[in-house]
Amino acid sequence: MVQAAANVPDPARRAPEPSSLMGILRAERAGLGQQAILTELRRAILSGDVAPGTPVPVDEVADVFGVSRIPIRESLKTLIGEGLVDHQPRAGYTVARLTPQEFRELYIVRGVLEIAALSAAVDSAGPDDDTTAVEALDLLDRAMRDQDYRAYQRESRRFHEALTAPCRMPRLIHMIELVWNITEPIQPMAHIRQRDRDDLHGEHREMLEAFLARDRGRLLAIARRHMDELESTVSDLSTTGLFDQSGGPGAG
Repeated sequence: MVQAAANVPDPARRAPEPSSLMGILRAERAGLGQQAILTELRRAILSGDVAPGTPVPVDEVADVFGVSRIPIRESLKTLIGEGLVDHQPRAGYTVARLTPQEFRELYIVRGVLEIAALSAAVDSAGPDDDTTAVEALDLLDRAMRDQDYRAYQRESRRFHEALTAPCRMPRLIHMIELVWNITEPIQPMAHIRQRDRDDLHGEHREMLEAFLARDRGRLLAIARRHMDELESTVSDLSTTGLFDQSGGPGAG
C-alpha cells in the first residue's frame, strides 16, 4: 500500500522545521470554515516549503484558525486519506513521506491515468481547450527561459491538466489530481538534471502539436514516451540525496 506523501522544498533544507508549516498558516486569516481550513492545510503542504516529517500541532493550528480541535482533526483525517499527512498514536500528525519505490509507483499510476484521459480528450477538445493548452506551454517556456524551476514544476502540471481536462471525465481527472498531489511536495522538476528537463520540455511541445492536430495516435505515442522518460528520470532522483537512508525524502 502506498504511504503518504513527502514534502521536500530544497535538498539543502533537510531537517523538518515545525515553524515552516505554522508560518504559512499564520499568513492566512483566522476564523475560516471547515472547507477553507482543509484547503489552507492542503495548500501549505503542497507548497514545497514544508519538510517531510514536519509536525502538525493540532492545538497550535486550531489557535491560528480560531477554531476548536475538532475541525482541524477532521481536516487532517481527509489529508491522511489523500496521502499528505501521517498519523501515529504517540507521535501525532506529521507531513508525510514517500520512499523512492512509492514515488516511482505513483508516476506509473499517473502515466496510466493520463494516457486514458488523453485518449478521450483529443476527440472532445474544442477551440477554448486549444487556447488553454497553448497558454500553458507559453508559461512553461517562460519558466525555462527564466530558469525558474519551481515555476516549471507548477506550469508543467498546468500543461498536463490542460491536455487531459477535455476528456470531460470528472472522476478520472480527480484520480489524476490525487496522484499529482502526493508527489507534488517533492517538486521533482526542480531537482532533475537540466538535460532531462530539456528533453521533457521538448516532448511537451510535441504533445501540444499532436493535440492541436487532433492526432490521437501521435499524441498517445509521444505521451507514452514522455511518461516512460518521466518514470526513469524520477527514479534517478533516489541516487541524488533527495531521499534519506530511511526511505523518506529530505530528512536527516
